[in-house]
Amino acid sequence: MATVDISIPREKRPYEYRAALTPAGVEALAQAGHRVFVEHHAGLGAGFDDEAYTAAGGLIVYSHEEAIARGQIVVKVSRPTVEDLQLMHEDQILVGFLHLAAGRRDKIDLLRQRRVCAIGWETVQTQDGYLPVLHTISTVAGRLMPQIAGRFMQSDEGGRGVTLGGCPTVPPAEVVILGAGTFGTAAALALAGNRASVYLLDSNPRALELADRLLAGGGITMAATDYNLRKVVRFADVVIGAIHRPGQRAPIILTREHIRSMRPRTLFIDASIDQGGCAETSRPTDLSAPTYVSENVIHYCVPNITSMAGRTASHALTYVSTPYLLALADQGLDSATQTYPELARGINVRDGEIVHSGLSAELTGETDNE
Repeated sequence: MATVDISIPREKRPYEYRAALTPAGVEALAQAGHRVFVEHHAGLGAGFDDEAYTAAGGLIVYSHEEAIARGQIVVKVSRPTVEDLQLMHEDQILVGFLHLAAGRRDKIDLLRQRRVCAIGWETVQTQDGYLPVLHTISTVAGRLMPQIAGRFMQSDEGGRGVTLGGCPTVPPAEVVILGAGTFGTAAALALAGNRASVYLLDSNPRALELADRLLAGGGITMAATDYNLRKVVRFADVVIGAIHRPGQRAPIILTREHIRSMRPRTLFIDASIDQGGCAETSRPTDLSAPTYVSENVIHYCVPNITSMAGRTASHALTYVSTPYLLALADQGLDSATQTYPELARGINVRDGEIVHSGLSAELTGETDNE
């Protein structure tokens, strides 16, 4: 078996604390006979120093350019910058949360021009629709919702001054979640566990049936009709958008009028913002200034929600992604996609062509989103 070079560059986006691989993941690849180049301080935000990576068999490099250029496989967490892509070359494999449909078109052009094979963790999908990598990170994000919602409902954060669970003489917060996928269901369970009054909406009856069983009476499931949507946003203390379409931009389901109908100083969390957002009033923020006010409603629109739990997210991501990386390194791309067909479905761009059907459909109109 040939030795394959794998690179773990340090994330360049502000307030990105997650690492693409923990030392445990590096150790698994190194023990399989591969060389893993880790950029200096790549894991520091998640609490992993260079010494931990060296002890695991990693090789530390001290420039971003070298970290990207060295690898036959380049593993990232957050979506690459244009500068990252300009450093890549033909026949490299780029793996990470790419979110190309919601990004700048010139990134896709660069991937095509440089003939990079781009695999989006968010589009790795089994035949039955399960998204194994996204499922893992979405579960972490959903379980963070009580922390985030609780904080930004506080009076000192500009919120209505409402506690999630209320108290013996005051009812709990009313939380509406739009989307009963992995994130939405995890958020509903976590919020219900904090005694919030939870309403979970979706247009998929099977998703609602599953969520209803998991909630076991701890929340209310509803069909996502226009009537119900207009109804629930008017009384909610918190609305959470959790809409996802693999490879595509999130649909806009909340208009400005919906947001305007919410009560003053209520909170809207757009967890779909990494795919462009599901509300007309949404725009990306970061952890340094995570909120803004539009139509007198607080908006939280951080694309990398799980970065605030960088260590947990990095461990979870490493656990689910390492088997795929080992297959790519041990077997090569074609054989790995036979072993794991979901990897083939995760390929967005290859040999200069857009190969993911969702991304291709999204770009048919030649839209260019920032």
